[in-house]
Amino acid sequence: MLGEILLIATVGLISYAFYKWATINNDFFERRNIKCMKPRFIVGNTGGLFTNKYTVTEFAQKLYNAFPNESIYGLFDFRVPHYVVRDPEAIKQITIKDFDHFEDHRAFTDEGIDRLWSNTLFFMKGEKWRQMRATLSPAFTGSKMRQMFELVSECADDVVKHFVHKVESGEKVNIEMKDFFGRYTNDVIASCAFGLKINSFLEPENEFYLNGKTLMNFTSFKAMCRMVVLTKLPALARALNITSTDPVIAKSFRETILTTMEIRKKNKFFRPDMINMLMQVREGTLKSDENVKEKEGFATVEESEIGKLTVKRKWNDDEIVAQCFLFFIAGFESSSTMLTFVSYELTVNPDIQQKLYEEILETEQQLGGKSITYDALQKMKYLDQIICESLRKWPSAAQVDRVCTKDYVYDLGNESNLKVEKGTPFFIPIYGIHHDPQYFPEPDKFDPERFSDENKDNILSGTYIPFGLGPRNCIGSRFALMEIKAIVYYLLLNFSIEPNEKTQIPVKLKRGMILLPENGMHLELKPRKK
Repeated sequence: MLGEILLIATVGLISYAFYKWATINNDFFERRNIKCMKPRFIVGNTGGLFTNKYTVTEFAQKLYNAFPNESIYGLFDFRVPHYVVRDPEAIKQITIKDFDHFEDHRAFTDEGIDRLWSNTLFFMKGEKWRQMRATLSPAFTGSKMRQMFELVSECADDVVKHFVHKVESGEKVNIEMKDFFGRYTNDVIASCAFGLKINSFLEPENEFYLNGKTLMNFTSFKAMCRMVVLTKLPALARALNITSTDPVIAKSFRETILTTMEIRKKNKFFRPDMINMLMQVREGTLKSDENVKEKEGFATVEESEIGKLTVKRKWNDDEIVAQCFLFFIAGFESSSTMLTFVSYELTVNPDIQQKLYEEILETEQQLGGKSITYDALQKMKYLDQIICESLRKWPSAAQVDRVCTKDYVYDLGNESNLKVEKGTPFFIPIYGIHHDPQYFPEPDKFDPERFSDENKDNILSGTYIPFGLGPRNCIGSRFALMEIKAIVYYLLLNFSIEPNEKTQIPVKLKRGMILLPENGMHLELKPRKK
């Protein structure tokens, strides 16, 4: 009898302790007189995203619409309280003016768990991030993109020629666009970041592409569970040696990069790609050759003063390999997703597609038989408008975060302040802002004219942020835009993009954390009459 009482008492005590642990922060915002979304037990306000209750856009809109009259409010990412900053001026305050208080991203891993992810520029913190940002910044200038463009153009041309040959042999070209663009971006990154010549259309099962698909599979049950443990229970992840990257694939990437570097150094071989630039980073010889501000796409972000600092630090192999890995992840997944939705919008808006084709034809005629160049691509205004509008309507990151790195006082107005403690995370709801009719009338309408010369200056500062804002914006925006525009140019020059019997209009999205069509993006490439 006594044993049963002790067992019940122990279970009760453990249950109570667990309940207190799970709810200890529930009054966090109430104590600060800040409105917040009502959390669910354990999973807070974000659990529905992990359990595939919402699509990423549904969740983003739910988050943004929670308190439309508040510039800042709260939510719970599982047990952890986060502030949501909704007002563009407040966002600029945090990401630009007071950046020294908000310079870090949330990290879901560290060097003790995953050397690859933790050493990427995205997850570096503080002074180490500042030094790496300044070190890498010269690799992403317009002049460096110009040098690398031939490699990108070659990949885009090879892809289109592959399908032109299929048409010439009498085949219809019905394809799933996410897979199509994933193979293209895989080949671009293999060439530009790893120095490898790969054709994922002629060799569909090549190891590089399959490794990329494995790395980017965030939708399986196993991947979701791993992500929950990594982000919400890091101590458990460390104890169980759970990493976000397959150790075999991580080792393969590392060996490929370092071996390529050694071969090039030994043979004094030069190629204008990321490997070459990272070799210069390792040797401390990479310098910016950007003397003038170039006129590039509207979405391109400018480097801050942090990126222009002079750094003499030596970087180790883990840190060098991690940057190449990040370049692969961003170039492979984000760009292929963006292209998938560009192709959808061109399909359902044939008048826009036709207008773009006319601009492409005009550019082709001006080139007089020569291949497209980086500079010619930058001059294509309507192409830029289409990509900008696609990035507005379908941003690859529905929201981004910042972490308060030292205690901060936020002015709420009305002579009241909010004291923010070091370590407190903030969400910036990009998707919600991009779809707010206050800033973009008829936000669900695909309208490239928003970004015409006549209209783009009317876009309120801080409301169009597809690549983030402030010193921690996306360092690779120029490369991403170049990669996207190059394939669109070659593709539309040779094909019209049209719906087929599998095309879902309007498109429905897959539930979960990733922006993906529910049943794929099935379209037909119809050859143009020359």
